Amino acid sequence: MLGLFLVNTIRIVSNSLFLIFYFKKYMTEEIKNNKELNLWEALIAVFVLMLLLALNIFKYDGVLLGDYSNQYILLISSFVGLVVGLLNKVSIPNIFKEIYHNLKSVSVPIVILLLVGALAGTWLIGGVIPAMVYYGLQILNPSIFLPASVIISAIISIATGSSWTTSATVGIALVGIGSALGIDSGMIAGAVISGAYFGDKMSPLSDTTNLAPAMAGTDLFTHIKYMSLTTIPTLIVTLIAFSVISFFLDTNGNTDVSEFLEVIDNTFTISPILFLVPATVVGMILLKTKPLVALISGVIMAILFAIFYQSELVSSLGSSSLGVVGMAIFSDVEIVTDNIALNELFSSGGMLGMLWTILLILSAMVFGGVMDAIGALSRITDSLLKLASSVFGLFASTVFSCLGLNIVASDQYLAIVIPGKMFKKAYEDKGLAPENLSRTLEDSGTVTSVLIPWNTCGAYQSKVLLGEAGDLSFIPFAFFNYLSPITTLIFAAFQIKIKKLTKKI
Repeated sequence: MLGLFLVNTIRIVSNSLFLIFYFKKYMTEEIKNNKELNLWEALIAVFVLMLLLALNIFKYDGVLLGDYSNQYILLISSFVGLVVGLLNKVSIPNIFKEIYHNLKSVSVPIVILLLVGALAGTWLIGGVIPAMVYYGLQILNPSIFLPASVIISAIISIATGSSWTTSATVGIALVGIGSALGIDSGMIAGAVISGAYFGDKMSPLSDTTNLAPAMAGTDLFTHIKYMSLTTIPTLIVTLIAFSVISFFLDTNGNTDVSEFLEVIDNTFTISPILFLVPATVVGMILLKTKPLVALISGVIMAILFAIFYQSELVSSLGSSSLGVVGMAIFSDVEIVTDNIALNELFSSGGMLGMLWTILLILSAMVFGGVMDAIGALSRITDSLLKLASSVFGLFASTVFSCLGLNIVASDQYLAIVIPGKMFKKAYEDKGLAPENLSRTLEDSGTVTSVLIPWNTCGAYQSKVLLGEAGDLSFIPFAFFNYLSPITTLIFAAFQIKIKKLTKKI
């Protein structure tokens, strides 16, 4: 697996370099004025995109063109856009120029994504993620079960970068424990989802947290820091809401998580010293260290803990410590325990696990480059902005575009990618820093996906936590998810922490 991954990586890099050098001769050409598209022409590629996505989701269960259906659909839609451009006198060199600049703009985010994959794998074998789960489970108490469920889910989701993994592991356990106490399962699921999506938004390991700044044109840690301004108040309100509900609940029985704790303790060497790894990374971020340096430091520290602190575990995974570390960084690692629920949590895809998201970003950049070059994005955004020309109107348009795409495209990634490409220039023209856009994409694109029953996220969460896809009983209690876009609109309406560009682009 590792050898195949390295071969494929070398092939992708070499092909990319060939394309860059091949088309570089076109990069200095001036873009000529093109025939202005009308709105319907500008929307042709978007209609094709939406039609294929709907067909893929509702008829072929997301595998119309295999596991990478969304990527293929974006590329097919890019070709349709290219044809529209050619019919409107846009030259191919100009289209390649925009694609080149788009691909170049995401080179650093892609490297960060690869490091995030390495971080997830090394933090697992180093015991960092298991330690977070171990100590998080111990804060359970029947009288504060719901807010505690939010906090535990948030901790696990920050550690793993995945709301799906959090729900499928600790989330299932929490629903089982809470149901035994007589608490409504929909209420517990709402608490789990609220915490899981907080972590999904704020974790540097999360694919959406990397995707949003890549689309908007800012860096990962600037995005996380700026996003905390709306996300933390929303979490506080969520915790208050669940605390009030808990005050009126009658519970019975005990929250027994001893089985989970025993399995973790028998598999890993657990100690508070493991928190030194994430604390160091967070400290470096606060000191404004470059993201790549902070992430690499986190990987190196986790490797040292794995070799010297989790030596028995590493030995059980392979004959060579360096081989196990290599698997954790580049491909995948699975730690099998006596508890089936924990087995999914204790697995990581390494850098290879980031390939799907990276290819989605590259495909989106091709689509965005074509749409930019033919003038379609500017035509669409101009039409939208005529309806809302103020700063608040711009934020509101972004929020409702993300929500609309979650409904129509049934995919949270596309609800970030497409509005990100559409509104990027509009934010620049308003003199707004790109982190305004990246924050709004996450506040409305990432978190609202689970509120749509037919969206992949909504169907997954209801099936995993409540046993039936389409069970909507959690929605009234997913406070964090529907308060997030409201919070971002409140901040925009009252001009709270709306960062301006230091120099207008």
